[in-house]
This record gives sequence, structure tokens and C-alpha cells, in this order.
Amino acid sequence: MRQGELRARIALQRTALASHSGSLERVLGTADKALAGVDWLKAHPEVVGVTVAVVVVVSPRRTWRWGKRAFYVWRGWQTVRNSLLGAR
Repeated sequence: MRQGELRARIALQRTALASHSGSLERVLGTADKALAGVDWLKAHPEVVGVTVAVVVVVSPRRTWRWGKRAFYVWRGWQTVRNSLLGAR
């Protein structure tokens, strides 16, 4: 392949990559916002505690039901993760 053809091909690939990166940039921006929210919650654990306390006081049955579901999901995730990684 000649030098000019190679440069033209590379230019086309760069153009295609640039056109596809717009949607990826939006997705990554959303993920960055979510991670920033998690970091904020880690820095302000009292907000989580107060929120949980309010939910428990307002609706204890629903809280218990969702708590059990969350526990089962968490245990299932632990089982899957351990089986994929090999029990360490």
C-alpha cells in the first residue's frame, strides 16, 4: 500500500472514530456523574443514615421486605463473584 493511500485510510478511520465517540462521551459523562454522587455519599454518610432511618420509621414492613431482597441479591452476587474468581 502506498503512503498516500495509507494516510487517506487513516484519515477515514479517524473521522469514523470521532463520529462514534460523541455517544460514548455522553455515556461516560453519565458514569462520571454517578461516580461523583457515590463519592459525595461516601463523604456524607450521615445523609445515608438519616434517609434509612426515615424510611424505616415511615414504612417498616416495606423496608424489611426490600432489605431481604437486597440481602439475597448481595449474597447471590457474592456467590457468582466467588465462583468466577475461584474461591480464594
